Amino acid sequence: MEWTKAISGAIEYIEHNITEDISLEDIAGHVNISAFYFQKGFSLLCGYTISEYIRNRRLALAAEELASGDAKVIDIAIKYGWDSPDSFTKAFTRFHGATPSMVQKNKTMIKAFAPLKIKLSLEGGYVMDYRMTKKDSFTVIGALKKFSYEGANEAVPKFWKEHSEKGNNKHVCGMFGINIDEAMQQNEFEYMIADLYNPIEDIPEGFVTKTIPAFTWAVFPCKGAMPDSMQNVHAKIFSEWLPTLKGYELAAGYCIEMYEDPSKYPKGTFDEKYYSEIWIPVKKK
Repeated sequence: MEWTKAISGAIEYIEHNITEDISLEDIAGHVNISAFYFQKGFSLLCGYTISEYIRNRRLALAAEELASGDAKVIDIAIKYGWDSPDSFTKAFTRFHGATPSMVQKNKTMIKAFAPLKIKLSLEGGYVMDYRMTKKDSFTVIGALKKFSYEGANEAVPKFWKEHSEKGNNKHVCGMFGINIDEAMQQNEFEYMIADLYNPIEDIPEGFVTKTIPAFTWAVFPCKGAMPDSMQNVHAKIFSEWLPTLKGYELAAGYCIEMYEDPSKYPKGTFDEKYYSEIWIPVKKK
């Protein structure tokens, strides 16, 4: 399914089931796209994770009901998926800047959060460089950690910072940043800061090896200062490249970022000529 149609279908599905217990897997399955890639694409194109979007819609609808009716706070909390009035009140107050009881008494403003709408616009028309490359399986060594999709945009950079601060760069420089969700149906994924593995060397304590299967990879060059150069290419992959992909489809729950040695550049990763790549595994339809 085309990405814009998939997201439109997902938003419609969420609205029809907003008071139900719906998961990322339910939504991705409804639009026939793997949870791994749908979560990533939704976040890049819409600016929210699936769970953030659903939570914001529920809190907006809950406020509308409290402001316009006589419903009890506990009933509204349960209706929109909170287990207790206390947890609902905390989330509600963070979002609206006011408690549910204040809204009920019409003593404060509430925030609206309308459903997303996908508008078709004429974009593109530019050349997006990439190449198809067949690679045999290869083994990497590195630091591995499991993350929830929720909050990953902040947690993964923190993982890199901790890796550096602990002095682990002397063992693994970080040639690769590897997203792994082999089942492609999970709320979590593994992330690995990795280098190519040399089997004649010992594996330092706290590090692991992992074999990346053989695939055909779509390889996208990223040129310019980090992180903007890579973030811009990621966004174009999901907004421009995937919607027009005809002969291939996504093959597996991997996404690899390859980083050149920063010492080759005067400003390191912030150099305007810094080079990195994004690898996406694909297969012929």
